[in-house]
Amino acid sequence: QALRGVLVEQIVSICSATTPFVLLGDVLDCLPLDQCDKIFSFVEENVSTWKSNSFYSAGKNYLLRMCNDLLRRLSKSQNTVFCGRIQLFLARLFPLSEKSGLNLQSQFNLDNITVFNKNEQESTLGQQSTEVKEDGMEVEEGEMGDEEAPAPCSIPIDYNLYRKFWTLQDYFRNPVQCYDKFSWITFVKYSDETLAVFKSYKLDDTQASKRKLEEMRTAGGEHVYFAKFLTSEKLMDLQLSDSNFRRHILLQYLILFQYLKGQVKFKSSNCVLNDDQTAWMEETTKLVYQVSAFAHGSQVNHILNTEENWNSWKNEGCPSFVKESLVLQSSETKPARPSRKRPAPEDFLGKGPDRKILMGNDELTRLWNLNPDNMEACKTDNREFMPSLEDFFEEAIEQADPTNMVEDEYKVVGNSNYGWRALRLLSRRSPHFFQPTNQQFKSLAEYLENMVIKLAKELPKDLPSEEIKTGEEEDENGDNLLKASNDSPSIQSKLVTNSQMDEIAAKLGGQWRALADHLEMKAAEIREIESDSEDVELQAKMLLVAWQDREGPQATMECLITALNAAGFTSIADGLSET
Repeated sequence: QALRGVLVEQIVSICSATTPFVLLGDVLDCLPLDQCDKIFSFVEENVSTWKSNSFYSAGKNYLLRMCNDLLRRLSKSQNTVFCGRIQLFLARLFPLSEKSGLNLQSQFNLDNITVFNKNEQESTLGQQSTEVKEDGMEVEEGEMGDEEAPAPCSIPIDYNLYRKFWTLQDYFRNPVQCYDKFSWITFVKYSDETLAVFKSYKLDDTQASKRKLEEMRTAGGEHVYFAKFLTSEKLMDLQLSDSNFRRHILLQYLILFQYLKGQVKFKSSNCVLNDDQTAWMEETTKLVYQVSAFAHGSQVNHILNTEENWNSWKNEGCPSFVKESLVLQSSETKPARPSRKRPAPEDFLGKGPDRKILMGNDELTRLWNLNPDNMEACKTDNREFMPSLEDFFEEAIEQADPTNMVEDEYKVVGNSNYGWRALRLLSRRSPHFFQPTNQQFKSLAEYLENMVIKLAKELPKDLPSEEIKTGEEEDENGDNLLKASNDSPSIQSKLVTNSQMDEIAAKLGGQWRALADHLEMKAAEIREIESDSEDVELQAKMLLVAWQDREGPQATMECLITALNAAGFTSIADGLSET
């Protein structure tokens, strides 16, 4: 026994409280329905265990999911008893105030459709009497008992009565349609004819029915239960004279009237009855009790009153049935739940500065323990592997210089690996990558060649950016107009550098739209800049870059100063003139 206790303690320390419910769910998913019935008996017998403090909070959702999975597999008409056992188990497991199991919005089961013959041509009603006459069988007096003789009725049973009678089930299924004017007229008409038939039809001898039922029970016969109504036309005359069948139909009337007159929280504002409808329901209620076969009318009233109290409780928001004082007393007397102690991290990580986390592999253990705090180690400066634009594109800029006479097939921009890394770097550090352009490039190398020319103008002067030929800077004789790097160009031909655009964007801020009009930017381009970023300083920088891309060599300092003065930014223009 001591060894068994030690083993139980070890199992509890290893397994969680959800393990039994996971195993039960897997077992029920794998077994057929007849075996599931036996396993579920074990679940029912231990409902008090599942409601204990150790299992309820951890397993209630697993049990609910398991029961719903079983209900989806079961047939509501063939496995009625098993479905009822599952529903009763859930009612015992969850408290009465559990809102997840309540129909708070008073929704109806619209899938409960009663199927009957809707084709009059296929109906056999009206042919029964002629068939009996043609049969010519003579029945002597007294050969058929009074209990088996058909009840005489002044209203003939035809297809119209059959169709109207079973159409009423659609109103019982969805009472909301009774608030519709035309649907209500149809419901009243069909109900009056049905109740008139009930009133004129004579009921079977209830005492004889009870004697037959007792004989069946003593003979060992089983009571046959049908989950749905039998809608065969051949059973119509027998059903009208059956007390049990009549009780079911008339009780549906009382339930329907209670819903129509009751106050339901989630009813629509147009679901209101007028005085004529209320008067008709009161008269019909009296007629229902008159023609019904209710042996104990007080029991029916008690059931309806209980349903009304239940509806009122839901309208009030389902307040708890437990008084507050009782909750306080129970919380004071409730023993403290023993906390489950988990092993401390020091038990498997070690103690002190020399502790080492074992990863199961020597190399992984070495890599993991290179630094005491790996997250902080990832933030160090030496882990910044992204190069700068100057370092990465230095070789490409040198090859783009026509004086070096590097052929296209030997340029690094033609390398696909280099091009892929160049695009990633441009997307991180260059605003030119996100600017729209009207130029169409046939290859990635051609695109990078164009980007290298733009970057060469913005990079520091120690790079040979002033001697790169753009293809647009030729004079009338086709000579190269690019000046040497040691010459200082005048303000008329001096281009705006990247650092200058940063300073202008910082000063412009949210007023960059006033400058956009004088730079002749289109409205579509302005909207695209606004959608690309929410930072106004970055938007101003993107405006200047887009203007420079569009104008090319014509985007000089003089043009920008003129636009700034026209837009009213004279202080910014004066700062540029001094530089």
